[in-house]
Amino acid sequence: MLGSPSNQTSPNAAAFILVGVPGLETIHLWLAVPLSVILTVALLGNILILTVIWADPGLHEPMYYFLCVLAAVDIIMSTSVAPKMLTIFFSGNGVIGFAACFIQMYIVHAATAVETGLLLSMAFDRYVAICKPLHYQTILTPWTMLGIGVAIIVRAIMVMTPLSWLVVHLPYCSSHVVLHSYCEHMAVAKLACADHMPSSLYSLVASFIIVGFDVTFIATSYSLILQAVFNLSSQDARFKALSTCGSHVSVMVLYYLPAMVSIYMAWLGQDMVPLHTQVLLADFYLVIPPMLNPLIYGLKTKRIRERVWNAMAITLTGSNCLNPKKEKRPKQVFALGHSESTSEAQEQE
Repeated sequence: MLGSPSNQTSPNAAAFILVGVPGLETIHLWLAVPLSVILTVALLGNILILTVIWADPGLHEPMYYFLCVLAAVDIIMSTSVAPKMLTIFFSGNGVIGFAACFIQMYIVHAATAVETGLLLSMAFDRYVAICKPLHYQTILTPWTMLGIGVAIIVRAIMVMTPLSWLVVHLPYCSSHVVLHSYCEHMAVAKLACADHMPSSLYSLVASFIIVGFDVTFIATSYSLILQAVFNLSSQDARFKALSTCGSHVSVMVLYYLPAMVSIYMAWLGQDMVPLHTQVLLADFYLVIPPMLNPLIYGLKTKRIRERVWNAMAITLTGSNCLNPKKEKRPKQVFALGHSESTSEAQEQE
């Protein structure tokens, strides 16, 4: 998929060397400790979400499929960069093969493109759930959800494949030391001994088009959601909706803001912004959201939270803490991450 490197590539470029966080090498070991915790929480949380939804037929519904895909993408995103970062921070071994570097680059950028598409889809889900609750089941049918999922993946592949192709075919005949903690596109492209501007420009334009499009529609969805929420007659329902959507918006801000600032700072260069700041921001939006997503989107969802507590109760005590009677299903979907109807929301929690 990525093709073969240019024939002009020096044998020395058969492997790159990742330096970690430039300028902060003396505290790499201290950075490894929180990163280990973040990676562990991210993996356990996302695996838990996948397991709970997969094992419970009652959760085999369209809106929970988004959570499954998000959890899977977060696992891919975390494991594609964090293990190598930990190797660098603990042992100082930053050597990564030429092919492995570009595979990591493709996975990271494709996963981020898929994740931003998922966040857009979740915002649309909440818009339909809150603003058009009576039509939720007819608008977001399983086939519609499948079509959205396929469109997200196809978009990521179509946009990120040319990006990787452009940079992998550049000749690398001088330095092969990557001033980054993973094979970030612009950090690698700058090592080429040919003009890397077409590749870098494509990266900038593609990032701003994808993120700009998604953020615009997410902001529009939330503005319409806020209008609908303030028109609710129940103060308790308003509070619950604002609390849920507020936590979701916080996660999106933590994802999009560092990503866009990181891209902008990479173009400004280290003369304007310290290189270690650029690298830390780039690392931030790859490892923090995968840790927060299962907490915000998963465990704040009442039905998932109940099943997690029930699984823990069965494991520890052998007793089922859920009501043995058939679970009452909501007639309307209130919001992803808060799936009660407006009438039920006043009675629960």
